[in-house]
Amino acid sequence: MDDTRKFLKKVGIEETDKHFKSDKRFNDGGQYRFEVPGIQSPKTMSALLKESVKNNIFVHRVTQTKGIMMLTDEEIKEMVNLAINYGCELFLSVGPRATYDTSATVHTKEGSRIGYRLRGYDNLVYAIEDVKRACRLGVRGILLYDEGLLMVLNKMRKAGELPLNVHFKISAHAGISNPASAKLLESIGLNSLNPVRDLQMPMIAAIRNAIDIPIDLHTENPKSTGGFIRHYEVPDFINVASPVYLKTGGSVAANHNWDTTEKEAIARIKQVNLVKRVIDNYSPDAIPSPENSNDLSIPE
Repeated sequence: MDDTRKFLKKVGIEETDKHFKSDKRFNDGGQYRFEVPGIQSPKTMSALLKESVKNNIFVHRVTQTKGIMMLTDEEIKEMVNLAINYGCELFLSVGPRATYDTSATVHTKEGSRIGYRLRGYDNLVYAIEDVKRACRLGVRGILLYDEGLLMVLNKMRKAGELPLNVHFKISAHAGISNPASAKLLESIGLNSLNPVRDLQMPMIAAIRNAIDIPIDLHTENPKSTGGFIRHYEVPDFINVASPVYLKTGGSVAANHNWDTTEKEAIARIKQVNLVKRVIDNYSPDAIPSPENSNDLSIPE
């Protein structure tokens, strides 16, 4: 195996362990940011942001997961305005996906491995149209599930068909779980990587060592993806994976596409508060990104 390890090292993929410490940072100098996923509507987004202000907690990124096509133009504009006024990133997810398609296979035990990828040419077109619509309405953060779509969108961004400052983030549902896959996605334009949720610390370290873009890590999960809570590992997340988005509040939801209520949005902020307590107690020197960072992909 030594020859294989030597070759991997030559291409920038190196073995690491739990003692690895990342010296990489966001451009604003921060090591970590808070992200709250699963916020599906303006009403719940408003409740979430109001509660964060009340608790003196800054949420750097809000992510919607049901799909752009599930929102009206008015709802998108309202969410854009909420993000601008608050100063956070807003990521909307691509709507077309295998689970919304006519595929019967994806709803079987074996077929679920298709994930949320796109089936066929037409769905690729529909997905691009979804992204173009969101960008026209001011959104500058797009959550993707398909690496082929990422490749095309990156080429469109370079060609000026999409805003140059739009950021692409790939979901844990794309199944990325090793440094080679992470490196490939970074090379085709990815701005933020969400690997699978249950990686151990050396696995996360190996991915961080191979790429420079931010990594998004779940500090907790809905019941549908295991329901495990990793709050006490957050200081290690920051040390190993910096720059890192701490995805918090998922345990409030039953599943990825859960329609979070206003009450549940408030409960998600409580979860962020619990994570912040762990950071303050066990990693007080960790550096958060500032609130007014010009490094955030805030809508326009």
